[in-house]
Amino acid sequence: QVQLVESGGGLVQPGGSLRLSCAASGIIFSIGVMGWYRQAPGKQRELVASITSDGVTTYVDSVKGRFTISRDNAKNTVNLQMDSLKPEDTAVYSCNADLKIYRFLDYVTYWGQGTQVTVSS
Repeated sequence: QVQLVESGGGLVQPGGSLRLSCAASGIIFSIGVMGWYRQAPGKQRELVASITSDGVTTYVDSVKGRFTISRDNAKNTVNLQMDSLKPEDTAVYSCNADLKIYRFLDYVTYWGQGTQVTVSS
């Protein structure tokens, strides 16, 4: 059974940093795009950043220059380094990944359980 497990959330003061990690485990043939989403109370979920298997990254405008997404293909992990955090970054952050469990099957999107990030003084 495939699982995505996140870690690294918590409470941080404005201007501080946090690093989120997400590890995929189980029977995995290959992983396509991996990404981080967030959802703040009363708001729609939004894509924060994504990264392809070749390392091509995308970011939502509000985090450009402050967040960095990276992945380790050997360890099936994706990380989100968040610097210069602002109160408006407060949300539940979830990772997702397009996984193929066997060579001849299609990619399926899996989600982690989510981790709370709170930016407050």
